[in-house]
Amino acid sequence: MNRVYNFSAGPSMLPIEVLEKASKEMTNYNNTGMSVMEMSHRSAAYQDIIDTAEKTLREIMNIPDNYKVLFLQGGASTQFAMIPLNLLTGSKKADYVNTGAWSKKAIAEAKKYGEVNVVASSEDKTFTYIPELDKETFTKDADYFHITSNNTIYGTKFNELPDVGDVPIVADMSSNILSEEVDVNQYGVIYAGAQKNMGPAGVTVVIIREDLIGDTQDITPTMLKYKTHSDKGSMFNTPPTYSIYVAGMVFEWIKELGGIGAIQKRNEEKAKLIYDYLDSSKLFKGTVAQKDRSLMNIPFVLPTDELNAEFIKEAADRGMVNLKGHRTVGGMRASIYNAMPVEGVKKLVDFMKEFEENNK
Repeated sequence: MNRVYNFSAGPSMLPIEVLEKASKEMTNYNNTGMSVMEMSHRSAAYQDIIDTAEKTLREIMNIPDNYKVLFLQGGASTQFAMIPLNLLTGSKKADYVNTGAWSKKAIAEAKKYGEVNVVASSEDKTFTYIPELDKETFTKDADYFHITSNNTIYGTKFNELPDVGDVPIVADMSSNILSEEVDVNQYGVIYAGAQKNMGPAGVTVVIIREDLIGDTQDITPTMLKYKTHSDKGSMFNTPPTYSIYVAGMVFEWIKELGGIGAIQKRNEEKAKLIYDYLDSSKLFKGTVAQKDRSLMNIPFVLPTDELNAEFIKEAADRGMVNLKGHRTVGGMRASIYNAMPVEGVKKLVDFMKEFEENNK
């Protein structure tokens, strides 16, 4: 069977070059006579893998020296608890912006450990926009300010950061990390599950400013303390070794393509192809406010559920899969992460044009 264009929201496509390299090394990595999956995480060979992965990520994201890079387990969902357990140690207050399903889960988790101020929400319109933020609503002595920088389900993203003064900004970047250039210095913590833009499921990357590591709430389990993992170089216990290995190759792939700046240009080209067509179509309709559109996740709908179902079926028959939208939005969603080639997006848009012509 030929490979399909996989528009899944995650786990998502991986670069074919990375998959082929992993395939060649599956049974014998770098003449060790074993797979990375069989290798001791305490071995010199594996230490080189994780060190190189961190070094390459630091290079492509331009991560300053006063930030730690941690490779953790538990997905971004575990970070919903780790963030407040580690950071709600001063005023025990935090500000959150509610822009979707994942921010709602983060808010619910944080409320177990301190006072949460939801400064703005777009739930009134099914999270189809990023709400305007009013500094007067911010908590002046907050321990941190939390955003979900890109909303996978609803297809919105923050295009500018709030002015929060000295309060650290914490960002869940699970669905847009490495897709466009960011200034890491503007954040206290960046966290992201790997399975959308970095690698296979199993590893979560946390980029945290060093001064935010150390103090924790008394109830914090050892495994949920950032200091535990920072002190041991993400090796306190057995890390998700194979996921880190593949993620390291993805980081190298980005570097070889010209870095995140080059990836961003390609992502902007891909997104523009779809958005331009949606804006001109009489049949298809985008669901997101134009100023808040995501580069990574593009939801759209047809006039009826029957047409939506037919479009998804016919697209799958043509090798374009996982286009069904989330149940809270309906319709379709094209997730066009870094590994989705421009050719895949062009094929989708060509099919949308054909479908519209056939269903006037």
